[in-house]
Amino acid sequence: MKRYGKTLMHHVPDGTTLLLKALCTDYQPSRDSTDRDSLDKGTTNKANSEEFIPIFANNPRELRAFLEHMIQVEPMSPAGVYDTLLELRLQDWAHEQDSEKKKILQEAALFLLTRDNTVFDKALVLCQMHNFKEGVLYLYEKGKLYQQIMHYHMQNEEYGKVVEACKRYGNQEACLWEQALGYFARKEEDCKAYISEVLEHIDQNNLMPPLLVVQTLAHNSTATLSVIKDYLINKLQRESQQIDDDERKIRQYREETAQLRSEIQELRTSAKIFQKTNYAESDAECPTCTPENRKVMDMLRAQDQKRDLHDHFTRQLRCSNDGFSVVADYFGRGVFNKLTLITDPPGGTTGRGSWRRTCRETC
Repeated sequence: MKRYGKTLMHHVPDGTTLLLKALCTDYQPSRDSTDRDSLDKGTTNKANSEEFIPIFANNPRELRAFLEHMIQVEPMSPAGVYDTLLELRLQDWAHEQDSEKKKILQEAALFLLTRDNTVFDKALVLCQMHNFKEGVLYLYEKGKLYQQIMHYHMQNEEYGKVVEACKRYGNQEACLWEQALGYFARKEEDCKAYISEVLEHIDQNNLMPPLLVVQTLAHNSTATLSVIKDYLINKLQRESQQIDDDERKIRQYREETAQLRSEIQELRTSAKIFQKTNYAESDAECPTCTPENRKVMDMLRAQDQKRDLHDHFTRQLRCSNDGFSVVADYFGRGVFNKLTLITDPPGGTTGRGSWRRTCRETC
């Protein structure tokens, strides 16, 4: 077919097209051929459809039928099949005069652009060559070429589309608004409405400094002060409010800083009593009272022990024949050492209760 395909296509176009469809899709050799072994093994030989495209050089109608058949039967056909079919559909779209048929051809071409088999660069060139606006914009968006989309509308002087592109893609590329303002500023036509809309968005999102806005609009002879009056007034009011807020925060921070410094100085030079925690009603021990409390408890235990020894000493002294020996023995055991007594207050409260009350009042 590669050698005689063009001759066959010239003399028998329909039959040759059917043969090529079979070769590239469901071709199976006859059983008496040399490929019988391959057939018995269940394999199918499919030719590469892209290699037969040059055979249809002078037969565009048959080429279109062949390519349409290939993408329907073999969706994963080579990229050359999709690119060639796209070019044919764009040619038909460009020459079609009927609006209904033109719309159908437009949708058919856009369908090919959505396929992964279509090569992006080749498809973009084809769409630009045939001035296929919908295809160009689709590929720009698919490739995230947002500035190209806006520039395309600028070249065609589609002012509304320029602003629409900024609104749609401005979150991805904030510089679109600045470029749009510069574009309208260079126009000598009356673009006040578009300039005002762009300025409003720039002001709301704080995309440009005011001085740069004024310098940009200075190139437009039709952009008078009235165009940017509202923008400048709003900008100055917000900046004045921001200054007031900053000054208020500065005063607040200064007062807080002075108070903290005063507290730090007080902690360094004098003691501070913390009375917010009542340790007497909880299981925790007061860190201030704990050493003194332990000392008191030790003294109370010692006092109890001394009282017991005193009673025992009295009994032994009464029952003993040698009282001097008993006294000497207790002197040696320290019974008569100085004892610190914790007495009850006049109210009659015991020593331990008094200690607890004192700790509670202290803590």
